[in-house]
Amino acid sequence: MCSMPASVNPDGDARVLVITPTYNEIESLQATVSKLFAAAPTVDLLVVDDASPDGTGALADRLAAEDPRISVLHRPAKDGLGQAYLAGFDWAISRGYRLLVEMDADGSHPATALPAMLAAVRADPAVGLAIGSRWVSGGSVVDWPIGRWILSRGANLYARLALRVPVHDITAGYRAYRAEFLATIDRQHIDSRGYCFQIDMTLRTVDAGWRIVEVPIEFREREAGVSKMSRSIVLEAMRRVTVWGVQRRIPRRSPAPTGSGAAVEPELGKP
Repeated sequence: MCSMPASVNPDGDARVLVITPTYNEIESLQATVSKLFAAAPTVDLLVVDDASPDGTGALADRLAAEDPRISVLHRPAKDGLGQAYLAGFDWAISRGYRLLVEMDADGSHPATALPAMLAAVRADPAVGLAIGSRWVSGGSVVDWPIGRWILSRGANLYARLALRVPVHDITAGYRAYRAEFLATIDRQHIDSRGYCFQIDMTLRTVDAGWRIVEVPIEFREREAGVSKMSRSIVLEAMRRVTVWGVQRRIPRRSPAPTGSGAAVEPELGKP
């Protein structure tokens, strides 16, 4: 079930939808929405709620009733981050949005970085994806325990080497996609559930021939609520990266599909 469609930006070429999956984010959602619209007042927002038992979906409905830029997509049960984003992609593409943004509800993704990410995609029609990156020059993390820092850095290094993709923050969840790219991929058969979904989508962007840019951000630990990271999510990512790495070393019988570009470009062209 979905509330009324979001407002239509009068500049058709600039229509942007921010997609924010939620599950038990009642403590963080309203502050995140306020910061988003303060930084980017012309974007629309779709909250994709997985039947949060804490009332997050009801809060999202109240916010949508007060602001025509906000819509809510209610899903019947918790089904993973990847599936929530795919539902949001389908919703956005069917309504003609041109740029689709992934943004967490917990406040860890700085809304102030969104204009730069959108500008990075708009600047070059060959760019299919801009990543808000913690691990390029100018990027950083704040308030992380050392164990999580090591896990994230190690996971990104392993994925980068295993998959031979020159993206520094391949697991990042703060992203701006060109809808033209997303409309061409087989979204119905993407089954990645957790944060592995971000790695999966990065590979699909590369293999379709689109360029990727990384925009430095300051990533902050959530101030309220509980992290959704779990052992099963980490193991899913490690297992799939290993399998994909082996597969990418096996010669293909046919060339990969092409998109608008041919290269991956980390951090706006910087090595």
